[in-house]
Amino acid sequence: MNKNVGNKDKAVRVILGILFVAAGFGFGGAWLALAVVGAVLLITAATGFCGLYTLLGINTCKLSSDDK
Repeated sequence: MNKNVGNKDKAVRVILGILFVAAGFGFGGAWLALAVVGAVLLITAATGFCGLYTLLGINTCKLSSDDK
């Protein structure tokens, strides 16, 4: 798995992930789906890999000169 999530993208995912998880557990019921989406955002931020980005051919991760 090559990393395809850049630093700015990770920051947005972490912020949204925390908000979604908090909303999901705070309100309960149907909002629990938000918690699942938030967890996925946090996992993709932590791993630096997004499967959906791979399918769509998106890469927000900039390569350093050592990675080329």
